[in-house]
Amino acid sequence: MSKTLIKNVAVYRDHAITEGQNITVTDDRITGFPTGAIDTSVYDTVIDGHDMLATPGFVNTHTHIAMTVFRSYADDMQLMDWLEKKIWPAEDKLDSDVVYAQTMLGIAEMLRGGTTSFADMYFFMDDVAKAVAETGIRAALSRGMTGCTPSGPQALIENKQLYQDWHGAADGRITVMLGPHAPYTCPPDYLLKVVDLAHELHAEIHTHLSETQGEVENIRKQYGKSPIAWMDELGILDCGCLAAHCVWVDDDDLAIMAAKHVRVAHNPGSNLKLASGFAPIQKMLEKGIVVGLGTDGASSNNNLDMLEEMRLAALVHKANTLDPLVIPAETAVDMLTESGAKALGYDDIGKLQPGFKADITLLDRSGLHWYPKNDMMSLLAYSANSFDVDTVMVNGNILLRHKEFTTLDIEKVKFEAERTKQKLFKSIM
Repeated sequence: MSKTLIKNVAVYRDHAITEGQNITVTDDRITGFPTGAIDTSVYDTVIDGHDMLATPGFVNTHTHIAMTVFRSYADDMQLMDWLEKKIWPAEDKLDSDVVYAQTMLGIAEMLRGGTTSFADMYFFMDDVAKAVAETGIRAALSRGMTGCTPSGPQALIENKQLYQDWHGAADGRITVMLGPHAPYTCPPDYLLKVVDLAHELHAEIHTHLSETQGEVENIRKQYGKSPIAWMDELGILDCGCLAAHCVWVDDDDLAIMAAKHVRVAHNPGSNLKLASGFAPIQKMLEKGIVVGLGTDGASSNNNLDMLEEMRLAALVHKANTLDPLVIPAETAVDMLTESGAKALGYDDIGKLQPGFKADITLLDRSGLHWYPKNDMMSLLAYSANSFDVDTVMVNGNILLRHKEFTTLDIEKVKFEAERTKQKLFKSIM
């Protein structure tokens, strides 16, 4: 039995921040918030939380983590041009060596930024799972499947095997979902096979929906329905669905999403960079739809900085539409923590609460940008950045301490990331 005490720390709990608290952890779970004198000798590890803020570990609800290899490779393009002319041809050259090395880089970046859980949809997912198991982070994994390509049938087989091999593995830190890419890459007969497999395995589904205006228009022309309505008709939304983007949705779509308990992975940085638009987050929240934050593609795996990108995207949207869009600081932080956890289907992370998993991030508040300390919630949402992250705990294990990794040889991670990048792009030329 391992016991940890985090003492004299500010705590984000129940949507409020309280100073001078203590947190106890036994093995992989939070056990309490004791007050008064504490006998520190009974703890294996004691962390001084002076000038620190403890939050639930941040949750990244949508990534393609090994796409770190494409960072700065193909920027300033619209989504379909970016995919068809640059990304998809390059992805054809990926192998397990590249994916493993780039996943390690992405995980290091997430841990360094306080992210303790992520949802990933990509290729060579066995290697992604191995990286998750080795590093100690938590993840919901799915094999990206495009039913319109020759690899479609094999991808379905691989996703099933991934579920059988890894669901519940690594001390329960790994869960597995099915990953049909999108309605424009997966024809109806293929999606029906996905639904059958989801019911067979009792697995949930992670997919892209209504990301661009062009996608919505094309699906309407092809099937006579919006992507949301079309996926609902096929039964995708009945399996438990994490839907990335959902930018171009109308009131009818939102009603379906609320009724079917669709959880949304909002990717403000990606949507802003690719000029995809801004999802109607306020309307979603008003209808009780769970919304978490994701980073998507190749630019960044750092979820804490997504708060600032979400604010920037909201301001751009407001300037272009004159829509008085407001996302309060408390809501933004909730999307990064509790709602993010719910989006991934977790019911025992995302909150600092006795009995919940000990996934905890400690932020150093000594930086100049934390002053003056008028409103701590606002500072957390709009001033904190990834460089403030001091300590990261997942499942009760400390993976980052005083900004140093405990499970990663970071110089090796960087070397391997550069080596495999050079290998990949040499094969493309």
